[in-house]
Amino acid sequence: MAEIQPVPLSRVIGGYIFAILQACIRFVFRLIYGQKGESMPAITDPILLESASSLAKKIRNQELSSVQVLESFIRRVKEVNPLLNCVVDERYGQALKEAAEADALIKSGQYSVEELAKQKPFLGVPITTKDCISVKGMLHTAGLYERRDVRAAKDADAMALMRKAGAIPFALTNVSEVCMWWESNNTVHGRTRNAYDTNRIVGGSSGGEGCIQSAAASAFGLGSDIGGSIRMPAFFNGIFGHKPSKLTVSNVGQFPAPFSDEQNAFLGLGPMSRFAEDLKPMLKIMAGEKSALLNLDKEVDLNKLKFFYQESDGGGRLISAVDPDLRQAMKRVVQHLSQKFGSQQVERIQLPQFRQSAAIWFANMRDDSGHGFAYQLGNLEKDINTYLELLKWFFGASKHTFIGLTTAIMDSAQCKHGSPKYDHLVSKRNELRAELQKLLGDNGVLIYPTHPTVAPYHNEPIMRPINFSYTGIVNVLGFPATAVPLGQLGSEGLPLGVQIIANFNEDRLCLAVAEELERAFGGWAKPDVRL
Repeated sequence: MAEIQPVPLSRVIGGYIFAILQACIRFVFRLIYGQKGESMPAITDPILLESASSLAKKIRNQELSSVQVLESFIRRVKEVNPLLNCVVDERYGQALKEAAEADALIKSGQYSVEELAKQKPFLGVPITTKDCISVKGMLHTAGLYERRDVRAAKDADAMALMRKAGAIPFALTNVSEVCMWWESNNTVHGRTRNAYDTNRIVGGSSGGEGCIQSAAASAFGLGSDIGGSIRMPAFFNGIFGHKPSKLTVSNVGQFPAPFSDEQNAFLGLGPMSRFAEDLKPMLKIMAGEKSALLNLDKEVDLNKLKFFYQESDGGGRLISAVDPDLRQAMKRVVQHLSQKFGSQQVERIQLPQFRQSAAIWFANMRDDSGHGFAYQLGNLEKDINTYLELLKWFFGASKHTFIGLTTAIMDSAQCKHGSPKYDHLVSKRNELRAELQKLLGDNGVLIYPTHPTVAPYHNEPIMRPINFSYTGIVNVLGFPATAVPLGQLGSEGLPLGVQIIANFNEDRLCLAVAEELERAFGGWAKPDVRL
């Protein structure tokens, strides 16, 4: 492991100044928003409390009908969406027809229950996905105004595989503008609000998907992640979300598409659910032929696993300090693992390269195409004039979001592909990747914060733009990672959690630890339930 270097005094002083500034910003946002926002309506239907795997089993065994299950989730969407704005399109009528067809197939006796479980493991279960993953006939805007009327001609590869496994898409969820910011807000569909506190964000870009899951308005869903876009929303909304190992799940059908093969390796479509048990069967389906690489059916012996943990990035520049609630949550996780599996299996580490996570991510996102975020805002057809659009925004005349435009400007200021700085930061990535590969091997996981703070207030990320680095670094490394909720809410009434990182193609280790922590701490924190 690399030797830990002392932090320069100038950085320490700068850190204190930044911390004071962040405290002032948080104080101002609390004044703006006042008391806690509205909470989601109570759950009154027990069907909504079931995992997708459980619902699939009950549908196969005719204990519930697919139509009955779908109607429950449709009612829940109609109940919560006026408050949360997580759903941006629906296909309820067609979905109900498909649910009736699923029920008819089960009743026909054409297949045994065992055959259905093997061939169509999620037959009749309602599924959702975000408005950048194509679902035939549904909107495919990625939150971009120019695409406001675009509809998908066919399913994304991952959704096609889920449909083949029997899942029924019924609704589409909100994203950030062209999926490159960590609050889900755009000029097409507006802003999505957190189900635990409507004054807080849901994350991005899979924010609407994280929200609909946490509100128990969908059985399970698909997200995509190039800088934390599955894991941050999963964390902020208190659900499970998994970014697979690089290149194991097809990205075909995602908009915007990556500019290069390397960017394609950074992007990952993955499963999102309130229940850890859904992740593995979903991933097995989504990975298709490549699922064999992941050995998902191979049993994980947690007694032989090595648990490493790092409590923070070590003081990255312009990165918020980890919340006390999250530090305490990490301590509880470490204590549980030490008590159950032995303290000799749990080791605290401090990898200094994590301090450069943001710089490494920005550099590695560069490619030789010459295109950047301004080209994505131009619908992959042209670079928009970001400064002109920003001027128009101040007069209410731009169809882009303020954060989309400022992100494009910040993106254009990063190092150029092939420059000495680019080469240096790619080298840093490779060094960190090699060090983690050696550390984790085929039986180790790293427990690391998903984010340094709980869900911020709306627009507050503008003042904390680099905090995504806790998740973004994992994308450019290419490792699998699972966001794991820890059952209880923190002092601000918001979900707490960690992410579990493993070596290439060792996704099953992440998922096994997620299930263990769910058993220990409770996983998804249910809203008010009145049955």
